Amino acid sequence: MPTERKIRVLVAKPGLDGHDRGAKVIARALRDAGMEVIYTGLRQTPEMIVNSSLQEDVDVIGLSILSGAHNVIVPRVTDLLKQHKMEDVILLVGGIIPEQDFAALKAAGVAGIFNPGTPMDQIVEFIRKNVKPRGVPVA
Repeated sequence: MPTERKIRVLVAKPGLDGHDRGAKVIARALRDAGMEVIYTGLRQTPEMIVNSSLQEDVDVIGLSILSGAHNVIVPRVTDLLKQHKMEDVILLVGGIIPEQDFAALKAAGVAGIFNPGTPMDQIVEFIRKNVKPRGVPVA
């Protein structure tokens, strides 16, 4: 009997932000929920994030951004995902994201935005609900 493949999540800290406690808390919560988590560490470029995601064959990319650079970083990541034909990878953003930026980020391809204080089980449930099984065409 074949076993179901675990959801693979890459957690990344793009830009010059040096605070990664929240990213580590999220990574541990996702791991404890049974997901495979790859944490790339601090100061990742969009290119590094997408290349790691491609190499690791992830289902989800979670960007933790506290620096305010989300309006520059997210469009670059989504452009690179399109270039690599990785539109099936779910992009999530967490951190200090002003509500007035939500619509533009979602239009750029972000599936979910989670500010500080979001319950971990809400993030886990969002991922489980939105990751499509492999081999199923994206609608």
